[in-house]
Amino acid sequence: TRMGLLEGFWHHEYWLPPGATWEDTKGISYPQPQDLLLCIPGALLLISVRYIFERTVALPLGRRLGVSDKLRPKVQPNATLEDYYVLLGRTPKEGDLLSLAKQSHLPVKKVETWFRHRRAQDRPGLMKKFCEASWRFTFYLTSFFTGLALLYDKPWFWDHTICWLRFPQQPLPPALAWFYLLELSFYCSLVATLPFDVKRKDFKEQIIHHIATITLIFVSYCANIVRFGMIVMLVHDASDYILEFAKMLHYMNRRRVSEAVFIVFAVVFIISRLVLFPLITYYYFVTKFQLFLISCVINAFLMVLQLLHIFWSYLIIQMVFGVILHSGKNKDARSDTEESDRSEAEDLAKNQ
Repeated sequence: TRMGLLEGFWHHEYWLPPGATWEDTKGISYPQPQDLLLCIPGALLLISVRYIFERTVALPLGRRLGVSDKLRPKVQPNATLEDYYVLLGRTPKEGDLLSLAKQSHLPVKKVETWFRHRRAQDRPGLMKKFCEASWRFTFYLTSFFTGLALLYDKPWFWDHTICWLRFPQQPLPPALAWFYLLELSFYCSLVATLPFDVKRKDFKEQIIHHIATITLIFVSYCANIVRFGMIVMLVHDASDYILEFAKMLHYMNRRRVSEAVFIVFAVVFIISRLVLFPLITYYYFVTKFQLFLISCVINAFLMVLQLLHIFWSYLIIQMVFGVILHSGKNKDARSDTEESDRSEAEDLAKNQ
């Protein structure tokens, strides 16, 4: 039964275009789905490398560059208030405040202040944010330029008509297989560390993005749509390291430079995600590819990514206007949650 299910799952009509079978891939270096299981040790390795990097490189670098956590008032130990905070919620309602004030023999104002300070105590400091941004900056920068080095001499990178030449009988170069595995391992590591990382206001969107990305990497590898997948990953990596660099500058209190870099990021993001990505998706995939089950799945997840790109572009454009006009009224949901529940992007826009 298990073998029957596996055979059904890997049926060529699902994974390959009409008229092609798995027999067509014999004798060539073709992607093997089991290769992707290496993403589990790969993700664990990246988490270990990140841990070492943040403590031995990012932390000393942050200190040298003047990153420091703001002093926060320490709360007086109070078992009643602490129990409520841990078990029932970080922001009590008015009725609960009155009840807590009676139980702890404190004025309501003091209870409100205790909860405000207690929330501030739990929020991540600038140094933690700087270390996380440094790790992502290092990975995205390495990933983008590695991908560029792997693809710049490939004729199918420049001419979309060659991308599907003799598909699916396209040998997989080992370097591209390892790059795919690296990207998959990285996104798996991001999912694994989400509960421990600085929580962002677009937490739900980030989860959707990571699931869509992991699915696309897995499916495109198994169906040998690696050429198209490489181009899509490169387009996505083009702007991410610029954003992380802008954040690092912001944590270093280099306000002007941070704003300038953010505007560069906004331009690159919008061109790569709202212009190049849909054009590449359309020309490389929709117009040149016969529809079959996996191509429909890929199209659906590409559409999810495109909707997220539009959502983030709207927020980024809002923030750019905030930076330019110094109005500070716009929030960027891609940013971290700050002490007063304002985003770092809002702080950037306010020139704080």
